[in-house]
Amino acid sequence: MSALPPPDADALEHSARLARHIQSQVLAAGGAIPFSRFMELCLYTPGLGYYSAGASKFGEAGDFVTAPELGPLFAACTADAIAPVIRQLGPEAQIVELGGGSGAFAEVALKRLLALDALPARYAILEPSADLRQRQQERLRENLNPLLGELVEWIDGPPEAQWDGVLFANEVIDALPTPRFTLRGGEVFEEHVALDGEGRFVRDDRPADPLLTAAVRHVERQLEAPFADGYRSELLPQLPYWLQAVAGGLRSGAMLFVDYGYARREYYNPQRSDGTVRAFRRHHLVPDVLAYPGLQDITASVDFTALAEAGTGAGFDFSGYCNQASFLIGNGLEQRLAEAEAKARDEAGRYRLRQEAKRLTLPGEMGERFQAMGFARDVEFGVAFLAGDLSHRL
Repeated sequence: MSALPPPDADALEHSARLARHIQSQVLAAGGAIPFSRFMELCLYTPGLGYYSAGASKFGEAGDFVTAPELGPLFAACTADAIAPVIRQLGPEAQIVELGGGSGAFAEVALKRLLALDALPARYAILEPSADLRQRQQERLRENLNPLLGELVEWIDGPPEAQWDGVLFANEVIDALPTPRFTLRGGEVFEEHVALDGEGRFVRDDRPADPLLTAAVRHVERQLEAPFADGYRSELLPQLPYWLQAVAGGLRSGAMLFVDYGYARREYYNPQRSDGTVRAFRRHHLVPDVLAYPGLQDITASVDFTALAEAGTGAGFDFSGYCNQASFLIGNGLEQRLAEAEAKARDEAGRYRLRQEAKRLTLPGEMGERFQAMGFARDVEFGVAFLAGDLSHRL
């Protein structure tokens, strides 16, 4: 991989504007803000945050590549997994996608659901970024026939009225602003961001509030061992509240989450002593998470045990948990690849599809780093996770 070039002058000015805004927030808070607040400001400040500004995020020209951006296979297999749920729920079933990316997933999924005779009554995309929402609208307007296009709408928040259907989120939880904790003398501290004498962002640990402290102690009890002094990692005590909020009035149906992460015992491995938070810019891992606000993605891996607790705590049945490779293979990857190859115009197109399948499934690529987890209420969804079930690890 080539060396990461420095940001250009316009990008640096953009970052400096956001940095000044965050500095003002730090000063207004008395000299430090929680890392979770810093991450929120970096990613979501209107007009300046990483996800709120206009720079390209996805694909080879962006900072990272998500599974739907690689090609049609991920979305087609996911559609195969959720189509039985749509059929069980009947003609009024809906799909809500959290964070629609470039619109690639919705485009392929709707076309595949049409082929499976399992179209939802509505396909709603909850997209907080005005820039990304515009890109999604343009893409779907250009690539969906009017029948499918009429099903799609954009919503500003989770559905408040009761609804039946499927909630889907790919690489969403990793972008939730996460608290960071560490241990000092056996006591729980929360990582904050402060300013040094020259106005640069620096770490500053302060005593944790009761909610974070209780969450850390809960994890220690399950691990049957206290965290060592100096151990530092992430924890989302707000995850149960977030999940209940995004599900909205979901009455009957399923929830499907795909993200990178680990079961709890692996997540809090003693050797992973500085957590999982990291930053990416132009497909490069950036060592300094506090640098260049607004120009780099900040992300943390998902504790899938915590997700399982949140989903069942919200009143849903646990459906299954497996890695992405198993999920895609178990939901028709081989067949979808063969169909796509048959339609490809030339050998170059077939080669791209085979490379896509490899990136989605190989252990050194996305196959094992990404996991899929499902929940259900009043429907059967467990069959989607039968290949390579990993629920025993939770």
